Amino acid sequence: MSMPAAVSRSSRVPVPVLVAAALALSFLAGAPAPARADSLVGFSAGYFALKSADGRSENDVLWRNLDFLAFDLEDFNHATVGGEYLAGIGDYIEAGAGVGYYQRTVPSIYRDFVDRDGSEIEQDLKLRVVPFTATVRFFPASRRGSVQPYLGAGIGLLAWRYSESGEFIDFRDRSIFRATFKDQGTAAVPVLLGGLRVPVGDVFLVGGEFRWHDGEATLEASQEFAGDTIDLGGYSAVFVLHVRF
Repeated sequence: MSMPAAVSRSSRVPVPVLVAAALALSFLAGAPAPARADSLVGFSAGYFALKSADGRSENDVLWRNLDFLAFDLEDFNHATVGGEYLAGIGDYIEAGAGVGYYQRTVPSIYRDFVDRDGSEIEQDLKLRVVPFTATVRFFPASRRGSVQPYLGAGIGLLAWRYSESGEFIDFRDRSIFRATFKDQGTAAVPVLLGGLRVPVGDVFLVGGEFRWHDGEATLEASQEFAGDTIDLGGYSAVFVLHVRF
């Protein structure tokens, strides 16, 4: 592997998805102000899991890294937090806009090679994802009941950054060098969600939510990663706290 200069770039987002996102956010921002106690601010904390190995494409960088690096893909599963603004539209619908945060660094070593002194050749694989989402929730039993199950869907814009930092082998001469390879960008993705919440008094609602998104980004060729893409798909299971105001 050669040692190219690190670069940063932004992935192209499909125009139809951008248009849909703009329309959804414009609707949310331009809708009449909801009545008092019909708007909510939500906070979430829980667990995010990347798509498993059997669901990843052959060009995915993490899948290809498993051919020669020793690490567990499940080690990328980690904590996630988020916040969201929700506006009630009648008794059965809420529109929302939110942001989240996930970051994880996973250590790895070469499977079949060691340094001349017998020490491992080590790297850190790091992934960060900041999702911006626009969603709509439907409450089949009303959003004013004592128990409030819901389903929802929307679109997300994932701001991502992936890097590999540490020691690497140049197989042209079997030399070992230190370097950092990195790329970053954005990816537009579909979002599906479902959950259940329960009012606690007149102000607070507590519950749980399951959220899934798909998505893949193309990596910069000059960085010479083992794969051409990175699969950002996965799911989160979180505790949610909503506050009416």
